[in-house]
Order: sequence, then structure tokens, then C-alpha cells
Amino acid sequence: MKNNDVLAVILGGGKGSRLFPLTKYRAKPAVPFGGKFRIIDVPISNCLNSGFDKIFVLTQFNTESLHRHIYRTYRLGRFSEGFVDILAAQQTVESMAWYQGTADAVRQNLSYINEVNAKYTIILSGDHLYRMDYNKFLNTHISNKADISISVKPVARKEASEFGILQIDEANRVQKFLEKPSGELLDSVKSPCLPVKTPFLASMGIYIFTTQTLIDILNENTSADFGKHIIPESIGKLRVIAHQFQGYWRDIGTMDAFFHANLELTSIKPPFTLYDAKFPIYTRARSLSGSRLDNCHIEQTLLADGCFIEKSTIKNTVIGIRTLILQNTKIENCVIMGADYYDSNIVKNIPPVGIGKNCIIRNAIIDKNARIGNNVKIMNVSQKTNFDGTHFYIRDGIVVIPKNTIIQDDTVI
Repeated sequence: MKNNDVLAVILGGGKGSRLFPLTKYRAKPAVPFGGKFRIIDVPISNCLNSGFDKIFVLTQFNTESLHRHIYRTYRLGRFSEGFVDILAAQQTVESMAWYQGTADAVRQNLSYINEVNAKYTIILSGDHLYRMDYNKFLNTHISNKADISISVKPVARKEASEFGILQIDEANRVQKFLEKPSGELLDSVKSPCLPVKTPFLASMGIYIFTTQTLIDILNENTSADFGKHIIPESIGKLRVIAHQFQGYWRDIGTMDAFFHANLELTSIKPPFTLYDAKFPIYTRARSLSGSRLDNCHIEQTLLADGCFIEKSTIKNTVIGIRTLILQNTKIENCVIMGADYYDSNIVKNIPPVGIGKNCIIRNAIIDKNARIGNNVKIMNVSQKTNFDGTHFYIRDGIVVIPKNTIIQDDTVI
């Protein structure tokens, strides 16, 4: 059922430096995920599955591929009043500056938010992986007569210092908010009635505002960020309520988290599944044929459409659309993002788009349109944690081959 009282605002993020070099040519929400999706597909799909079809996506850095994906994918039709519109950073009479933070990004677009005239506004991040019916969140907000509601997740002590931690009372009203606390400071924000193993409530960076409250706050408070400034300063002044979420949720804005979230999709019973018919993840529809496999050994692998793989061994790997893998290649614990096109032009001394013969690739991310020659070994042989090479990067021990990179025959990384 559509909910015309709600406007969704998805924050497209900043430079995405924690996911560099995957963000070298694209915004963080446009990074390919799960074989054929983009990260932005997750929050947009959650909105549409919740019946929220009035959506703004706020963008700023490396936006071209993100804009193209959204416009090609989310056409809601002439018989719908809904929309998925992009609000890119721009100079206006009111502001000549780029977005300075999450709250500032929303502030600079208050005129558009006002025009929609929705009673409630939900603020979402563009780089989280989860499946949520936002109506339950909205019901918490309405039933508690909240001005602001925050979606929170119980976490253990070892995780708590990575998040903003909230303390609530027995009525779920937020009493304190501390950004990434540790030690004795962390103990001061324990919440009642939580499991012993997860006694802390982490903010998921997802907020519902009564829209007039949002407009009033951002007009009165010039602070740049919701989590660091707006939310803590609102506690005690406004009615701020916590909504506890018990499902799978992961911030995939770092290389390690992004890599392992992808690999989890290859398991028989993944913690986050792409196979939920009632609550699907949408993406751009492509007219690709099924993938072809010739005499391969494949274990625990997620394989997208339009691929050709011959006489190779692949384990615990995500393989994206249009991936070409030639014979006698061994791939393990990898994210292969595939290609934007089929490479029909054979050029001397330049490998075709895909992965050549007799290669060994382990613990790596191969970005789109990469050309990996024959007899290449990508295994982090130097065992570095972080390193910037000429044609590759190492982040958190993971070798990353950037988009459009050429790796010549016999290269060892």
C-alpha cells in the first residue's frame, strides 16, 4: 500500500574514501554489489517495498554513473504520483557551498522537501545493507507521538565503539547519545532491558522526522551533521524515540565490510538473502542471456547473467554480469564485478575484458571492465595490509584491481 504521508530522503554520501579505489570513478552508492546490483538499490528497494514512492536521492561526488543507474532503473510510470528524483549539490541564492554534512545536505534542499508536503520525512543512508519494512518504524514514531525517531540495533561491547550509542529509558525515549564511546564512557550509556550479550543500542543512521519539526530544526540550527550535532542537541528539547531493529544490518562503507558482505551472499543460507520474493531488491533490467559454463568446478559461488566460464575452478566468489573467464584459471574468495559491455575488438598486446588463461586469483576485488591477461597471479604475495601500486591497491589485505585497469600477461601481485 502506498503511503503518501512519507517522503524518503536518501543521502548519497561524500567522497567515499574508505571504499577507494572502487569510488575512483563513481559515487559510493553506485558501487556494484551482489553480482548485478548497486548499493543504492538497497534503500530504494526498501522504500518501494514499504509503499514509500516519493524519494529524493541527494548526490555530490562522482555522480554520473549513479544518476544514470537511477534514471534507467526507477521509472515509476505515468500512472503513479511517485518519483525517484536526484537532488545534486548546486549553487543557489541561499547557498554557494557544497554539502557540508548530512544535515546540511538536507537543509540545502528544504524547499523541495516543503513542496512535497509530506507529513513525515525518513532520512536514509545510501551505503547500508539491510531489509526493513519502514512502516513498522513509522508506526513506532506515530504511536509514541515522536518528533524524531531513530532506528537502532543492539550490539556487543566490542562493536559499540564503532557507532553512535544511544541510551533509552523504559519507554524507549532517548536519554543520551554519544559518538563512538569507549571504556567507562561506554558503560554510562547502557540501556535497560537489553540482552547481556548486546547491552548497547547503536544508531543505524536512519531517522524519521515529523516534517515540520525537521524544517524548524534545520532553519534554527546551522550544524552540519545529524549524528554528530542535530540528534544529540535535540535530546531533552524534543521527543526523541528509539525503534529497535532486530534483523540483519551492515554498514558496507569500508572495504573489509563490503568484501565480506559480498562473500556472505555465496553461502547456502546467507545472513542477507537476495531471494525474498515478497521483499525483493530491485535493479536495472538487462536483456542478458543465461551464463554458460564449460567443464568447470564451482563451489559456493553467486553467478550473475551473461557470463562465459571455461575449464576453471571457482570457490566462494561473486561473479558479476558479462564476466569472461578463460581456461585453467583458479579463483577463490573474490568479488568479480564483471563488465559493462562485451569486448569484441581484439587488440594486439592488450588482453580482452575479463580474466585470461592459467590465472590464480585469491582474496581480491576485480572492478568492472578490467583486463586480466594470461598467467597472472593476484594473491597479495607480499602480505601487505594497505598499499598503493601502479595498477592495483591493497586495502585491509584485499587486492583491488580498479575499473578499466589492464594487467598484462605473467604479472604477479
